[in-house]
Amino acid sequence: MTSRNGQNRKDITPGLEVEIVLKKDQQTGKTTRGIVKDILTNSAHHPHGIKVRLQDGQIGRVQTIIGKPNFK
Repeated sequence: MTSRNGQNRKDITPGLEVEIVLKKDQQTGKTTRGIVKDILTNSAHHPHGIKVRLQDGQIGRVQTIIGKPNFK
């Protein structure tokens, strides 16, 4: 799967591995990798990335979509 940016809500589903930028890291652009738990943005598109909550509780905007959802 090719990496995509995280600006479109339809591309993001719970269980997807993504890289996000946390609020505290917006100045540096440092990314954090994790698995999507919840999608927090209601709109279909956001220019800075769709806001998500990772399974570990961290919240940030999706910068890169890494892989397909991991269904157990």
